[in-house]
Amino acid sequence: MTIEIRRVPTPDLQHWAESVSFAGSEELGDEIWRDVAPTIEPERTLGAYDGDQIVGGGSIFTFDVTVPGGAAVPSAGITWIGIMPTHRRQGALRALMTSMIADARQRGEPLAVLWASEGSIYQRFGYGLSTLASSIDLERDRANFISAAEPVGSTRLVTVEQARELFPPIFEALRPEIPGFYSRHDTWWRIEVLADFKWGRRGFDKKFYALHERDGRPDAYALYRVRHDWANSVPGSELSVQEIMAVDGTALREMWRYILGVDLIKRITTRSGSVDEPLMLMMSEPRRVNLRVRDGLWLRVVDVVGALERRGYAADGSIVLDINDAFLPDAGGRFRLTTSAGRATVERTDADADLALDAADLGAIYLGGHTLRELARAGRTHELTADARARADAMLETPTRPWCPEVF
Repeated sequence: MTIEIRRVPTPDLQHWAESVSFAGSEELGDEIWRDVAPTIEPERTLGAYDGDQIVGGGSIFTFDVTVPGGAAVPSAGITWIGIMPTHRRQGALRALMTSMIADARQRGEPLAVLWASEGSIYQRFGYGLSTLASSIDLERDRANFISAAEPVGSTRLVTVEQARELFPPIFEALRPEIPGFYSRHDTWWRIEVLADFKWGRRGFDKKFYALHERDGRPDAYALYRVRHDWANSVPGSELSVQEIMAVDGTALREMWRYILGVDLIKRITTRSGSVDEPLMLMMSEPRRVNLRVRDGLWLRVVDVVGALERRGYAADGSIVLDINDAFLPDAGGRFRLTTSAGRATVERTDADADLALDAADLGAIYLGGHTLRELARAGRTHELTADARARADAMLETPTRPWCPEVF
């Protein structure tokens, strides 16, 4: 059968969303669609059609992603991907990925990013493991600070309306500093971050909005929920931190002081934290944090020149990269990367290569989450001239570990 990829007409968007949900064996009710529909970008929503029947599809969120050096690079946020079980392994996903990358190219977006349901699906399309994510599962009664520092400032609970005003400036203060952060518009804040839809609680109670202030200025916030458990009349409740942000270490410590001080809680958990979770260094018993690491943001370089010239660099140098891009052959090739005073120029070249790597390898090192040395230890990339990896790693080094704090 022939599957065609085309833009979904606005009247068909709910049917499209239901089809994509069915592809993951989930049901999308009218209430859920009503709540999430405002975040969908109709002009960037594609359906996989078998004749007139929608059998899957995908959509793109328009983001700016922070890269090393602090630049916000236009990026295609790949999302809502699904093909019905009746139409899998017939080329629909490959056709969909091709169309989405073509859309990103047309808009001048050098990067495409996503959170993968299964990493094996997307690596064959040139996506590399760009950031890691962490989660914690901390027993509250074993959560003690290593330092006995006196409290600084104060924390209060605010309404969702107040959070809409007070939380974004804190996030924006961090966004230029951390590779992997992406931009949030007002609708995103309202629906994806702060909304408290009952269907999204998943067994937890209402969402709380905590704000820390120092000298009268907001400097940290936390979003959290509680799942109540009173087995045998003993509190065994779980507090789940949805997001915690702070402008500096003092503010973060004080926000955690508040979280650890919530009464009647047995376990404190997080999701989508950073791999270098600062709480590990705050605790007297770091093992009790139970930090777990998993894959985070996956990144594919759509335009090698545009992507490499937008990020910053730690050392001067010149290196020739031979990039094998099996999915988009015309996007690969041989490129000379020359860096000076933190910036780069990139040009195609016929010169002998210093390093050979795949598109997914480039995606893995682009934000600084992995080094070429690490890839080599995994049997990935090929060094063609002496010390090429070391020279390239010195150029690509970034002082801040990349982190994407939210699944989209």
